[in-house]
Amino acid sequence: MGMKLTVKAFDEALASLSDNYRIYAPVAMQGKNTFTDVELVGYEEVHSIKAIEFNKKSLYSSKEIVLPITQTLFYFTEDQYIEPGIDDKGIIVFLRSCDIHSYKRLDEIYLRNKFEDKYYKVLRNKVKYALIGCEKSFENCFCVSMGSNKTEDYSIYVKPLGNGDDGDHVLINIKDADFIGKFHGQEIEVNPDYVTNNDVEVNISSRIDYNCFENELWREYDNRCIACGRCNFVCPTCTCNAMQDIFYKDNKNNGERRRVWASCHVDGYTDMAGGHNFRKLNGDRMRFKVLHKVYDFKKRFGYHMCTGCGRCDDVCPQYISFSSCINKLSNALDEVE
Repeated sequence: MGMKLTVKAFDEALASLSDNYRIYAPVAMQGKNTFTDVELVGYEEVHSIKAIEFNKKSLYSSKEIVLPITQTLFYFTEDQYIEPGIDDKGIIVFLRSCDIHSYKRLDEIYLRNKFEDKYYKVLRNKVKYALIGCEKSFENCFCVSMGSNKTEDYSIYVKPLGNGDDGDHVLINIKDADFIGKFHGQEIEVNPDYVTNNDVEVNISSRIDYNCFENELWREYDNRCIACGRCNFVCPTCTCNAMQDIFYKDNKNNGERRRVWASCHVDGYTDMAGGHNFRKLNGDRMRFKVLHKVYDFKKRFGYHMCTGCGRCDDVCPQYISFSSCINKLSNALDEVE
């Protein structure tokens, strides 16, 4: 159901929905970036459409809403454990198409990868998507190549109309019955905006497999990559984590177990007892990430893990391009063939 309504009417609907939902969206955060005079676009809870950043790509994805950076799984004492309470409210997240596709990837890892992760599931089951359209491609995006530029998996589509002949209005398209009757405006036809081409194109060769392990391409990244892990932390589909047991000072037998984000690029991630490390060279870690995104995951689930959001390229301090790496690997394998 399509509708045109005023900003005031939309915010009134948000206020009503906030009784039962926590609403998250990309917002411009001043003073939070590497340089204080450069704003950082990330996810926060919002109460008005005016706070939502529709025109810029968020540097960080929304995955921390369902996969917190630090998550307490349970508290333990000497003879029992207690799981933390969960907020009764549902979750509405404003997402672009590629990020909606990323949740499907997270679901494969945490819900359909042999076992269900109950800590992820309880948060994931709360989520409803509010789609943000893309009228044009952002820098470094290659979502069209990855097939994530379009989606029908959303509860509501939202598009603000700026100051113009019609004043401040909002276009919405409601697909979820739970939202019908919450918004009041003029019924019109509304269709989401989707990009159909990107400046960046990615070719994933069908010849990519484990035989490319020893390709000289990976040695380029031994020195270029500094193993900071930033590409993993902004990626909406990276799922690596570590476990931490925290013991309280007042009683060393009491504490909590936490799940914390980790990175396959960071030194020490693959360390084992006895000092063995599976991937000592940074180029080997780059290889692991690339093949996981465009080979291993597809072999298991039937489609690529990467959604083409381009955030890894946006954030790399060494200007390493993930999309260029895939293309160089594909070209090298095709030339050998």
